[in-house]
Amino acid sequence: GLGRVARRIPGLERQAQAGGNWRSQDFVYQFKGLCYFTNGTERVRLVTRHIYNREEYVRFDSDVGEYRAVTPQGRPDAEYWNSQKDVLESTRAEVDTVCMHNYEVAYRGILQRRVEPTVTISPSRTEALNHHNLLVCSVTDFYPGQIKVRWFRNNQEETVGVVSTPLIRNGDWTFQILVMLEMTPQRGDVYTCHVEHPSLQSPITVEWRAQSESAQSKMLSGIGGFVLGLIFFGLGLIIRQRSQKGPQGPPPAGTISGMIQ
Repeated sequence: GLGRVARRIPGLERQAQAGGNWRSQDFVYQFKGLCYFTNGTERVRLVTRHIYNREEYVRFDSDVGEYRAVTPQGRPDAEYWNSQKDVLESTRAEVDTVCMHNYEVAYRGILQRRVEPTVTISPSRTEALNHHNLLVCSVTDFYPGQIKVRWFRNNQEETVGVVSTPLIRNGDWTFQILVMLEMTPQRGDVYTCHVEHPSLQSPITVEWRAQSESAQSKMLSGIGGFVLGLIFFGLGLIIRQRSQKGPQGPPPAGTISGMIQ
């Protein structure tokens, strides 16, 4: 309320006393405190803005070191606050007591947060050698948003035909980005998506190899045969275990169940 603001800003209290009883619909007062950081905490700047009915009338800038009027109406307040040694010293100290304090709290909870990205590659359509295609490198679920994604073909960086989406916010403090490469795959080509991110000790590299349709069919057939073999092997083990157990008869005499019978 006004009393709380007035205790923080003596000039406003003086205005309130001079103006009598103000109604809430008669005015809107805003106070904004802004902290600017350069290279971490190498340079810290505090700017406080005092706004009346959506018009800034006075501000404090730590680079200046005192209050300055933005409009003629702000001159009495600027002069008054600058004349109050305790108010001026307290505001100057907020570079440390507010900006630095909040930075340290944020640094522990937010700025040090790291989430490693997940990287996958997929062609836009079924692969066909010597035909134009689009490779999509999906980099998902990472934090912070600073990331570098590059494409390589046979260990040579590709810079032509690379298109990227803007950084996409997932809404859960993670990001994602898609980086596409226009290409015409040749037999034996190896395409690599190379990702650098603050959460990684070393870059993530994911490869995609150009193969003919016949090679793909053979590979898929081999995978299918291997999976089918595992299924039959498992069924054989189950049948063998059941055959070794034999029928279960009544419990032998002398057991609790036998004596009860």
